[in-house]
Amino acid sequence: MNHKIAVIYQSYYDTTKQYAKWISKELGADLIERNMVLLSTLNKYDLVIYGGGLYVGGIIGVDLFSKSSVSRFVIFTVGLADPKDTDYAKAMTKSFPNQSNQPLQSFHFRGGIDYSKLSFMHRNLMKLLGKMVAKKPLPELTSENKAILETYGKRVNFTDKSSIEPLVSFVKEVLK
Repeated sequence: MNHKIAVIYQSYYDTTKQYAKWISKELGADLIERNMVLLSTLNKYDLVIYGGGLYVGGIIGVDLFSKSSVSRFVIFTVGLADPKDTDYAKAMTKSFPNQSNQPLQSFHFRGGIDYSKLSFMHRNLMKLLGKMVAKKPLPELTSENKAILETYGKRVNFTDKSSIEPLVSFVKEVLK
């Protein structure tokens, strides 16, 4: 591939970073941490792939696309719930409310959590969230709710390199 690709990511606890590294390597793309991005240089890329964790119902760091003139981009999210059982429509709508600035495609990967490494704020947020979810009747639990209950207080890692294949194939097809 003779196209310039950037894989940009924002990761608090490294699972999004791991996926970004795998994708970057597979596509021969530049790997850039979100806080190191210079908006003025993004136009040199034929395609931007952005990865962000799911927090409070949205994707961290996607404000990058409202601040830049990048029009060809792909999104991947990383969250605790199993993507096979999760509806990401609300998170995508919240993260990309402007109908004219939408990703070409979005992909969703399963991350992990290590409660011993959570910041004070995130640990307390998860504690509050866990208490709220625990009060819900079982039939009302979403896949995200179930993941919170199943992993609460634990160290789990669901990252899987093979799950990036659909994203890699999509990018290769778009840039043919």
